[in-house]
Amino acid sequence: MSLLEVTAGALTGFIVGMTGVGGGALMTPILLLVVGTAPFTAVGTDLWFAAITKVAVSGLHARQGLVDWLVVRRLWAGSLPAAALTLAWMAGRPPDEGTVGFVRGAIGAAVCLTAASLLAGRAFRTRGLRALQQAAAAERAGLERGATVAAGAVLGGLVTMTSVGAGAVGAVLLYHLYPARLTPARLVATDVAHAVPLALVAGLGHLAIGQVDLGLLRDLLVGSVPAALAGAALSSRVPHAWLRVALGVVLLVVGMTMLAAAIR
Repeated sequence: MSLLEVTAGALTGFIVGMTGVGGGALMTPILLLVVGTAPFTAVGTDLWFAAITKVAVSGLHARQGLVDWLVVRRLWAGSLPAAALTLAWMAGRPPDEGTVGFVRGAIGAAVCLTAASLLAGRAFRTRGLRALQQAAAAERAGLERGATVAAGAVLGGLVTMTSVGAGAVGAVLLYHLYPARLTPARLVATDVAHAVPLALVAGLGHLAIGQVDLGLLRDLLVGSVPAALAGAALSSRVPHAWLRVALGVVLLVVGMTMLAAAIR
């Protein structure tokens, strides 16, 4: 058992428990840049890490009645088929040098997108509220349905290829699509409920094509599960705005570092 891997799992699990976001965006760069895991294996292992870690805290949201299942079903309608199609593409492409570079660059871009979503989350929500006031109710209902399925498809492809985005990017999309329907607590719960099955479906595909390191996953979970539960218990006592800004800055630096390495 590696102390480095257990510590990485605990750090990431605690942040996931505190904020509901950051699992893939933190863990995948750590696996690539610190642990030295191959890109596809890092993605596959992190998908299982994220799914199991979020399962540890998602039951509480469901018991409290915070999950909006209508929104979750709309997201699944786009994300799960997109995940299957992305897996089929990945299974047909051997991890040669060009493919590895592409995936590494995609992970870096996804991390930067996640950072931007954390830093600009309030701005997205303000824009969504303004759009809500300008749209007619009937037109908005039709737009929300199709746009949510499309957002799910984007998340499905992004998460399956990079393991990044189900938390923060998904939350920003929901901020924009449902600014009045979803309170902050319901938004986090709905985002987590959508992310767990998506990560499991994508993780099963990566496992089938041999891209999951089970020993590494075990070490990560030893640290992450108790830390995630502790983070969830403490989440109501910490100013989330400051924590999200700090996380966004760190992720932006990591993402730009990975993009620079992929371009070389």
